Amino acid sequence: MKITILTIFPEMFTSVLNSSILGRAREQGLIEVSCVDIRPFSDRKHKNTDDYPFGGGAGMVMLAQPIMDAMKSVTGENFSGKRIYMGPRGQRLTTKKARELAMEEELVLLCGHYEGVDQRALDACIDEEISIGDYILTGGELAAMVLTDCVARFIPGVLGSAESPEEESFSDGLLEYPQYTRPRVLEGMEVPEVLLSGDHAKIKAWRRMESLKATRRFRPDLLETAQLTDKERRALKEAEGCS
Repeated sequence: MKITILTIFPEMFTSVLNSSILGRAREQGLIEVSCVDIRPFSDRKHKNTDDYPFGGGAGMVMLAQPIMDAMKSVTGENFSGKRIYMGPRGQRLTTKKARELAMEEELVLLCGHYEGVDQRALDACIDEEISIGDYILTGGELAAMVLTDCVARFIPGVLGSAESPEEESFSDGLLEYPQYTRPRVLEGMEVPEVLLSGDHAKIKAWRRMESLKATRRFRPDLLETAQLTDKERRALKEAEGCS
């Protein structure tokens, strides 16, 4: 997969893209991520990318021209991927959405800044808008980092285990079960005995129940749409009565 990020602050991405899992994935050629500075595409004398909004108001608005020209430069004539604007009014980023985007051959992410982007740029060269949450950031760069990291996890080979993205929180609509590692006993706190049993069926059942309990405790709203068996619903109800 190829991801191109259009931004006026490309230096913000250096550490994120070169570190940890993303860094290794890029080195192995599993994913190609590049940042393109929008500023050089400005036709203004001083290469500025913003101006005052028509109609008045606080702050500045990103110019349409540099964005449109930058987009044309990176997509060319045969682009078949998705052009995404990281904006607060967009569709919420979810595991399902990230999995869908991971199936694309190419993504171009536009990072807004200041008070927003001239609507004409969005109308001309954006396929969809995506938000990472109901809050305001100083720019779309952090949101683009989140989306890139989230999508990369569903690209084959990026994670060490093929099962990893399917066992984590939200993969099946629930939160993840508790995890433990060495030592077996720490300051009187012991690892649950079932995890030491070697019985994979029992371990799987325990993890599923603990996932349900964690979801009920921290995100009960997720249980409303989760696909649960009648047995699981009864067990959860019994556990709730004992808590």
